[in-house]
Formats: sequence, structure tokens, C-alpha cells
Amino acid sequence: MRYYYPASAEIYPVAIMPEKDAANAILKLFEALLTASIINSNLKLGINDLSPIHRQLFGINGSIAEIKRPVTISEGALQRVLGISAAYQKLKRNPFVKYEDFGQRLSVTAVEPAARWFIKKGGESFISKNPVLAYYFEEIQASPIPYADVKVQNLPFEDTRAYLDSKVAMILKEDETMKSAPDLVILSAPEEIEQSLENLVCTQRQIDVIKKIKTALRHQEYLKEMRIYELGKLLFIGPPGTGKTSLSLALSHEIHMPIIEVRLSMVTSQYLGETSKNIDKIFEFAKRMTPCILFIDEFDYVAKSRVTDDHGAMKRAVNMLLKNIDRISLIQDGVLLIGATNHPQLLDDAAWRRFDDVVEFPLPDHNVRKEILSKFLSQFEYDCDLEELAKRSEGFSGSDLHIIVKEGLIASLARSSQRIEKQDLEKGIKLITDRNSIRFTER
Repeated sequence: MRYYYPASAEIYPVAIMPEKDAANAILKLFEALLTASIINSNLKLGINDLSPIHRQLFGINGSIAEIKRPVTISEGALQRVLGISAAYQKLKRNPFVKYEDFGQRLSVTAVEPAARWFIKKGGESFISKNPVLAYYFEEIQASPIPYADVKVQNLPFEDTRAYLDSKVAMILKEDETMKSAPDLVILSAPEEIEQSLENLVCTQRQIDVIKKIKTALRHQEYLKEMRIYELGKLLFIGPPGTGKTSLSLALSHEIHMPIIEVRLSMVTSQYLGETSKNIDKIFEFAKRMTPCILFIDEFDYVAKSRVTDDHGAMKRAVNMLLKNIDRISLIQDGVLLIGATNHPQLLDDAAWRRFDDVVEFPLPDHNVRKEILSKFLSQFEYDCDLEELAKRSEGFSGSDLHIIVKEGLIASLARSSQRIEKQDLEKGIKLITDRNSIRFTER
């Protein structure tokens, strides 16, 4: 152990760190103690006022989804969660910190003086990411940062994987028949999804549908009272790579719902009698996971099976799927259903009429391609003419444009540069052109 000798202070053993890092560590520790004290004295504040790191610090996880007051903080928890050792040694000279040998617990002795010390020492940057602090400092009029703004930016507990896992565990515990349901789907919490609406270029029609869903959710109880149930069954149609899956995933972020992804071809059992049971199980699982998004990809598989498959068990399975769609509702069950297909012409009337909104995902036109490329390239250094690039990529999908940028980046890195040049993007254009040429060559 090495020793650090601060000016006008007693000598105590701590690991040496730069002065700026040491000051930041002290503020992080003090933020945790202050947050605990404010939570303990303000019953209005709940789980979603805590930042994710403080939920973890206070022992809130999937199995314990509540704040157990009084919240206490030990040195061990601070080291485990914040990665800061010897917390009391770092804080012992602070007049507002109390230490209990039993359990090695730390706490704040007087909240308001401690809070004013914290902000004086540079704690304002922490307030902007901590709703608990924002709430308190707004109350004592010590910071201009609005509590409402900070809370809306904070990740809700319901958006976390820990919450999702606890919900699944509870469903499986209550009903063993649901045991295989998670294996039939891909289940993602909003916090795990990278796509967001800010990263996408949406058509006006797509934007209008998103607004409609958000309005329905805001007025869900009223719509239920009025028996207006036929909302929230969307059919996304368009060529591959035009953003059907991306928008479905982005909606998970936007409306704070986990997403259950299903590919119909994957739930078809080699024992055809099991296929109907699998479909039933998926829809029942979605209802129990409410609120959630149920995203069914390859929806044209329904039409293909109804028209071409002579096997009675498969036809019964497809009819079971359509019946389940009839029985699920955003308003009644809290399940937003999205079907996606690359081949809408294959869908018969029975499939079409199940959906109250059909949303097109066309290949992007010149201006949209330019906007997509601008979004993709904005995170990198680049030197190219977007107008020319958009013109040369006519007929390309959004996915194709992403590949162009990715290939351009790899090409720039190969020549030891992080700046994407015109010649780098040429490699991406050639890759897509060659691939499309192979794909559409008659054999």
C-alpha cells in the first residue's frame, strides 16, 4: 500500500490516483450517500427516480423490485458497484459523513448542509443524471436543473433486463406449461436494443402510425371503457432491408415495452401437432408479459402455408395463428402486434383483415437515401459528396446503405486512417452492385 499525503490532513492509506480522479471519486461516493438519505426521507420518490447504478447499489434487482427503506450503504457495496475502495478513508474528513463499524456503513448526518457542500464542490454535473438529487435540489432551490427533465431521461426500471428476467421467472413459476415459451421467441428489454427513432429515417406515414399508437396508450383506459379495441395490430410491408425490423425494435425504446420476436418458420415443429400448441403458447406468453410488443416476422409464411400446404395439421396451425391474432388487443391486453412481410402479394383476405393498419416500407428515394447516408456517416470523419453518393445508390435499401458505410470504414482503417474517403465508399458500392448482380442473374 502506498500513501497519499493531502495538504493539511491526517495521513491515511489509500491507493494513489491523480488529483482530478480522486476528487471525482469523492463526489461519486458522496452522491451515493446523499441519494440514500434523500430517498429515505422522501416517500414520494420511487425506483424510477433512482439511476441504474444506484438501483444496483441499493440492492434493487429483478427479484427485489422495490425500495426497502431505510436504504443503507456499506463500504463493500461501494467497492463492488462503484469500484471505489476504502470509501471511509476518502470521506472521513468530511464533517457530514458518519461511519458505523457494525456493517461498515456510511451515511450523511445532515442532508441540506451536505447537499450544499456537494454542489459547491462541483456536484452539479451529477444532478443532471440523478433524478433523486434533481428533485431535492429543486425543492431547496439550489440548482436550475429541472427534476422533470432529469427523470424523463432516466432509464425506467421496467426497461431493464433485470426486470424482464424477474417477470419471466414469475410466469414460469406460476405455470409450468409456459416453460418452453421463452425458447420459441427472442425476448429483449428496451435497454438492450440499440435502435432508436432518432437513428432512423421514417416516412410521414410511419411517423403518423407511431403517434397513433402513443395516443392509444395514453388513453388506453378510456378506449377500454368505450369498447374501442381494434387498435394496435400493424402489418409492415416492403422489400428486405427497408427498416421493418429496425422500426419495430426502435418502438420498444419509444413506448417502453419489451419486444418478443417470432419467426413463424422457426416455431413450426417437426411434429406438426405441436405447431398449434407453440403458436398458442407464444400468444399466451405475450399476454402474460404485458405490456409488450409481439413482432411476427415472415408473416407471408401464413399465406404460403394456407395456399400450398395440403397437410391438415399445418392448415389447422395457420388457422390457430389467425384466431390468436383476433383474440389479442393493445387496448385490452397491452400487446402491440406487428406482422412483417417482404411478400404482401401472398397474403390473402383472411390475413389482411386481421390488421387495422398497413404500413409501407418502400425503397428510399434520392432525398431519403441522402438523409440515411448523412445519419450513418455523421459519427465518422468523412470526405465525400452525399448528393453524388445518393445518386449512385439508386435502388439500394437502407440496409445496403449501411453496408456501404461499413465497408468504407473498414477500407479506411485498412489504410491506417479513420477518415472515410470517396474511394473507400466505392468498395461498398461495388460490393452491393456485385451482390445484386449475382442475386438477379437467371440460372
